[in-house]
Amino acid sequence: EIARYEASFQKGCEAVTADYSLSPDGKIKVVNSCRRERLDTPVESAEAQAYVVDGSENAKLRVSFFWPFYGNYWILDHGEVYDWSIVGEPSGRYLWLLFRTPHPTEALEKTVKTRAADMGYDLGLLRATKQ
Repeated sequence: EIARYEASFQKGCEAVTADYSLSPDGKIKVVNSCRRERLDTPVESAEAQAYVVDGSENAKLRVSFFWPFYGNYWILDHGEVYDWSIVGEPSGRYLWLLFRTPHPTEALEKTVKTRAADMGYDLGLLRATKQ
């Protein structure tokens, strides 16, 4: 993660990573990790289970960190080789800019931010994530 809309559950998080993997049962395992306030603090992780929304062509996930509560994680845009993605949800309250590398080029970062703005997201609300 290189930037996000700040949310209470991520307050103060730095060095954020989001790892997605397929479970044997066909669901998706999600592990979000971060370091609080500084890059030298211990890593904290939260694990969730997700499933792909039928008919979404793998672009919409329902994610649960606390069963039975689910949130929407929609892949709104991504790079041709999935080197970056823009993740949000229907209300527009959440936004994450995710990259496979912690330090993308300035040009690529600008391109992704422009694409998010073109979708109506307010870039002034983005909080840069220290990596």
